[in-house]
Amino acid sequence: MEPARLMTRFRPPAPTPRSPVLSLLRVILQGEGNLLALLPANAYENEVGRLGYSRRDIIVVNEPALVRRILVNEEGIFPKNELMVEALDPLVGNSMFVSDGQVWRRQRMMIDPALSMMRVNRAFASMSAATDDYEQRLDKAARDGESISLDLAMSHLTADIICRSVFSTSLQSETARQVFEDFKVFERSVAQVKLLRLIASPAFKPARQEQAVLDACERIRAHLGELVDSHLGPDASSTQWNDIASQIIDAQSPESGERFTRKELIDQLGVFFLAGHETTASVLTWVLFILATQPEISRRVRAEVKTVAGDGPIAFEHIREMRYVRNVFRETLRLYPPITFLPRVAMEKTRIGTLTARRGAMIMVSPWTIHRHRKLWKAPELFDPDRFDASREAELTPGAYLPFGVGPRVCAGAGFAQVESALIIARLARRYDFTALSPAKVQPVARLTTRPSRQIMARVSRASD
Repeated sequence: MEPARLMTRFRPPAPTPRSPVLSLLRVILQGEGNLLALLPANAYENEVGRLGYSRRDIIVVNEPALVRRILVNEEGIFPKNELMVEALDPLVGNSMFVSDGQVWRRQRMMIDPALSMMRVNRAFASMSAATDDYEQRLDKAARDGESISLDLAMSHLTADIICRSVFSTSLQSETARQVFEDFKVFERSVAQVKLLRLIASPAFKPARQEQAVLDACERIRAHLGELVDSHLGPDASSTQWNDIASQIIDAQSPESGERFTRKELIDQLGVFFLAGHETTASVLTWVLFILATQPEISRRVRAEVKTVAGDGPIAFEHIREMRYVRNVFRETLRLYPPITFLPRVAMEKTRIGTLTARRGAMIMVSPWTIHRHRKLWKAPELFDPDRFDASREAELTPGAYLPFGVGPRVCAGAGFAQVESALIIARLARRYDFTALSPAKVQPVARLTTRPSRQIMARVSRASD
């Protein structure tokens, strides 16, 4: 392997922080409402500070202890921001992803047994089978000299894995494919920031999603309903389901013994599909882009995979031995956290660090700014997978790395996502060379997840070394 000291100092694409006024002007001129471009330079330096100029108080919190206070929310005064709830309500209702308090606790207690189905040793076969199928697509693209979209490739592969894990069906089924297509519409539209509303509207002002988003959500829920019904219908009793959907269908409240209604099942399974593929697809898109533009990183990944697994199948036990693969994934998660912002709202006047937050203030916990904070990380803008090596553990600031959240609401699928991603990175890097087309035009935006502003197109070929 190449020594880390010989690696190129690589700064992956990101908006250059400006002053608050220049940042606002940039967003207005770009016209996308991209919150990443709105973040001023001091958002990467302050422990806690106000974001620009707006009618509504918007406070960015970066200090790890304050972040934990807000996200753990023992005081019960920092629920999820209504903008997030409104955005996701047409798709997942008042499900575990957006609910708070006693409603969330009831849902989590009912769903916890189903989360055991996401144990990676049980799901690894589905991950491998889906990757087998997608390699056939990539082999054809390599033979035919076709360009591919890295975004769509990773969305398709991770959606296939989650379909197999949740519903015991591959993405080849027509219902699953239609769910995937409508999720693309939802992802592109739902999280576009309405800048005027963010700056000029008061707190708690209700807003309605655009009709195209509502229509997509209605179709998604109808398709998810078909998949739920396949587990509930008259033929279901003769089929021994062993997947996440069947576990959630069988879930009972430990207090009342009640089960989820059909609507609640669609809510909760929508969360599994959304969180189970969209977030992982986001980070894998950025991993492949980095491999497609940094040949030395790609060669180092490939060398480790071949050292650990040779040219044979990559088994579950190989994953933990691939330390550099793991660190490439972790560093990509640092620079491109799938959930860019974790917005909360202050339900009463309260003190946050040096600032007083009014009732209704938007409290913005941003993994994006925390992971790039100049006082929390060394050379935070540079891609340096070796910063996560055990030999450099002393450099890491406790609480400054939170791609999966913190506290009781930490992502339940974190282990699943890490093994899935390591497997996909290892297999694709060993088998293929990717070459990004127009890499200078690639820029991240904050949508439902941290995505490129436009699709990243790349050529794919069989690996040459």
